[in-house]
Amino acid sequence: MIKLPGFGQRNNEGPPDLDKVLRDLGQKLNSLFGRGGNSGGDNRSDEGKGFDVPIIPILALIAAIWMATGFYIVDQGSLGVEQRFGAYTQTTEPGPRWHWPFPVETVNVVNMEQVRRLEVGYRTNGEGTGGKTKVPREALMLTEDENIIDLQFAVQYKLKNAKDYLFNNRSTDDAVMSAAETAIREVVGKSKLDDLLQKGLADTSERMQVILDSYKTGVTITSVSLQSAQPPEQVQEAFEDVNRANQDYQRQINEGQAYANDVIPKARGNASRLAAEAAGYKLKVENEAKGNASRFEQILAQYNKAPEVTRQRLYLDAQEQILSNTSKVIVDQKGGSLLYLPLDKLMATTNASPAATSTVAPAGASGGNKETELNTEQSREMLRNRERDNR
Repeated sequence: MIKLPGFGQRNNEGPPDLDKVLRDLGQKLNSLFGRGGNSGGDNRSDEGKGFDVPIIPILALIAAIWMATGFYIVDQGSLGVEQRFGAYTQTTEPGPRWHWPFPVETVNVVNMEQVRRLEVGYRTNGEGTGGKTKVPREALMLTEDENIIDLQFAVQYKLKNAKDYLFNNRSTDDAVMSAAETAIREVVGKSKLDDLLQKGLADTSERMQVILDSYKTGVTITSVSLQSAQPPEQVQEAFEDVNRANQDYQRQINEGQAYANDVIPKARGNASRLAAEAAGYKLKVENEAKGNASRFEQILAQYNKAPEVTRQRLYLDAQEQILSNTSKVIVDQKGGSLLYLPLDKLMATTNASPAATSTVAPAGASGGNKETELNTEQSREMLRNRERDNR
């Protein structure tokens, strides 16, 4: 308890101004705790008397409350960044923490696991509606072959350094968008329009990351997803015609390839068959040649032993082979009458099977037998005449 001097009291231990300040403070505390002040008439009767005010406990309570405001909790996946009079002091991990209360120190809790999404070239119209609004200033880009393409893509990123995120960026989204547009326009400027429309856009996340790291933004790119790649609306129909022509061209190539796949195996099969037949014919000719050579050697050996007999035998064999493959007619000109002998018909009749001859009618069979007997008799007669002439 502090004892304050009474109102109007003059104490030589302190200046009058300090007494006035203390009296005013006491009156305000009394009015705060419901102890009303005295009227002007009673001031004189109370002059020279002091009063007690509990200032120290009140100040202690206020200090305790002020110190309690310095407690804070960092959630899992987040980091706390403390500042003392605006200057960075430290980064705190998840859990309960304490810092000097405001205005000495302040803390910013940054979510490091949150995936942030940035749309380039378009904007989504509200959640769940599915509508999009095109932003031509961001979407239209110039290709290597001096054509314009409309690209729309989305970038997803997370934070990797809370200090850089807070102190090196004014607007993280603007920095990421600038890096994304720079990397995308660099790739598009080195690619042709047809390649972009058919193959799509190459991965540009590494280029974006290099740019963002050079600025120390504390951001890491997780994915870059291409939403659409198409020509501008003014020339959309012309490019659709070109795409249809390309599709027809590819279809014809596929049909030609299918036809080739059907014809080439057959041709290869035929070629393989012909090669096999040629190999067989070659083997046959070689074997026949070897057989003829072996037969000639055997005949030569017999010819050396009996030349005349071998020569006559070879002549008869040759005549037999020749006459067996030709139609034969023998005509006797030395006799008084012309004799006709159809040997081929006689041989065909002789070699006919009994089953075939039995199917002929009886009258025809008797006629055929008579004709055969007549021809046989004529043949015998002709042979006798030749034998007489030879004698």
